[in-house]
Formats: sequence, structure tokens, C-alpha cells
Amino acid sequence: MMRVVVDESGEHLDAAAQIWAEATSWRDNDKDVAPLELSRPIIERVLEISPRSFLLMVFEDEDDGRPIAFTAVAPVPGDEDMAELHYLGVEPPSWGRAYGAVALVTTQDAMLERGFSAAKLSVYVDNERAVQFYERWGWRPHGKPVPHPRTGKLEQEYRFALAQSKH
Repeated sequence: MMRVVVDESGEHLDAAAQIWAEATSWRDNDKDVAPLELSRPIIERVLEISPRSFLLMVFEDEDDGRPIAFTAVAPVPGDEDMAELHYLGVEPPSWGRAYGAVALVTTQDAMLERGFSAAKLSVYVDNERAVQFYERWGWRPHGKPVPHPRTGKLEQEYRFALAQSKH
């Protein structure tokens, strides 16, 4: 049985950063996994946005199992009703085993419980696996794709009305 923990203190920051480094390495077919010194600040920036920011960690079992998946969420500056799902990552050997779905659904519930009414995220247009995943769970494109400020790759914003997340 999986265990889910909402982490508002950043206790699991390193675990989330490691999962993100491994997952993006696999996604991009890059044999080099970024070290924690590079991946930690990426996740840490989300937690620094607001006291309402949080990590959600999914562990493989109820008894201190290793973390398998995470999300990093923060309010959208200037729109305190809107949460942004900045990152969702699953360790690559566990892809396709429902950890991402558990992370997404429990994150949507956690956002709703924290007073958010809507959520948004951005995903690379060419990341077909992620696009299909989010659309399968009810996220819908919003606006037109725009270039990512660092990579230049096209990103599509998706939105989700959190009241509909109650299953």
C-alpha cells in the first residue's frame, strides 16, 4: 500500500530533486543525471514562492518505503485562488505503475483542501506521454503553446477546475 505525505517544510526536498533529475534525464534521453546541487534549487524555488507552497510525496509502502513520486505546488502570484503544479515526477523504473496518477489525484485534493479553486501547469508539447496523462485526468489546454524561456521548446498551459477533482 502506498503512503502519501504532504510536505510543507521541505523535509523531502532532496528526494524530490533526485526523482526530478532522474525523470528528466530519462525523458530527454540524457545519460547524465543532474547532481543534487543542480536539481535541488529547481524544486526549492517552488517552496520559496509562498508559505502555501508544498511538496506531495508518494512512498512505495506505508512503512518508510522509499519515495517514488512527488509534486511541487505553489500559488500563482497575483491569483491566490489558482495553484500551479510546477513539477510532477516519478522515478523512471516505476513509470506506468500508477504512482503518477496517485500523485496527481492526491495533489488535486490537497490543492482543493488548501483553498484553491483552480490549477494550472505547463508541459512540453512534444512530451506526448505527459500530454496524454494530463488530458486523461481532465486537464484541458489553455491558450496557445509558447516557447519555454530557457529551452525554447514549446510548452502548452493546461488548466483544471479543482471542484471537479472529487472522484
